[in-house]
Amino acid sequence: MATLATALYATTDDMLKEHPDLAPWRPPVGITHRLSDAELVTLATMQAIVGYTSEATWLRRTCAHLRHLFPCLPQQPGYNKRLRKAAGLMRSVNRILATTTSVWSDDVRVVGSTPVECGRSRETVERSDLAGWAEYGYCASHSRFFRGLRLHLVCTLQGLPIAFALTRGPGRRTRDPP
Repeated sequence: MATLATALYATTDDMLKEHPDLAPWRPPVGITHRLSDAELVTLATMQAIVGYTSEATWLRRTCAHLRHLFPCLPQQPGYNKRLRKAAGLMRSVNRILATTTSVWSDDVRVVGSTPVECGRSRETVERSDLAGWAEYGYCASHSRFFRGLRLHLVCTLQGLPIAFALTRGPGRRTRDPP
């Protein structure tokens, strides 16, 4: 795991040196982060590759086994806050890393979509931040009605995501929402 961390960090750090505009904006004066952007992206990418869904568990594991590589690990709330602010950076770095794989140049693509449910009841949906955007409709592939959005995904045959889009729900109403 240390070898993976080292390779990811070196690649990400070089990438951020070549493209400093990818990093989140920070004022020229003030307190600097103890964990660099390259280290943050390395940790988050490794978390996804290894398959940890819990940030707290991942940080405990990293603290126990990779402390020599990441001496200034933040607590889970700070890690989550930094990740949310670095979402654009994560997308860009992961895209650049994906283009370096042999799978990226595959000519065959698979396209699919699936419903993303935003809530079961009208009250829940109306309280949601997606209240004006989520729609009610029927999904034939899942044989059910739902309130929400649709996730459209383009992948290679090996499962590498190439592009995605989040759109309004199905829009085809065959009955009134409850």
